[in-house]
Amino acid sequence: MGSTVSATKFRLRAVALVAVAFGLLTIKEGGMTLSGDAAAVTAAGHYVPFVLWFNFVAGFAYVIAGAGLWMKRRWAVWLAVAIAAATALTFAAFGVHVYSGGPYEQRTVIAMSLRTLTWMVIAAIAWRGLVRVKPAISDGDTQ
Repeated sequence: MGSTVSATKFRLRAVALVAVAFGLLTIKEGGMTLSGDAAAVTAAGHYVPFVLWFNFVAGFAYVIAGAGLWMKRRWAVWLAVAIAAATALTFAAFGVHVYSGGPYEQRTVIAMSLRTLTWMVIAAIAWRGLVRVKPAISDGDTQ
C-alpha cells in the first residue's frame, strides 16, 4: 500500500511540474508572437490567430492547474479535464480551418496533437490520484 501511495504522489508531482513548465513556455512563446516581436512573428509563419490566443490564455490555466495538482487540490483535476476538453475542441476548430483551406503550419498540427495528448494524460493521472482515492474507514464502519 505504501509504495502505491508514494507512486501516486510521485506521478502527481511529476505532472504538476510538467503542467507548470508547459504553461510557462506557452505563455513566453505565445506572448512574444502576440506582442509583435518581429523574430517571433516571422518564426511563427502562418499561425492561426484563434489557436495562438487560445494557447496563450490556456498557458495561465496550465500554471494554475499545475500548482493545484502540486498542492493535491481536487479542483485542479477538474481544471485539467477542462483544459484537455477545451484543447481538443480548439484542435477540432483548427481542423475545420485547415479543411476549409485556411493557411497553417504543419508544426501547429504537431503542437496541438502534443497539447491534447499531454492534457489528456495529465487529467487521467490527476483523476486517478485525487478523485478515485478510496476514503479512509471511519469509526462508524463495522467492516
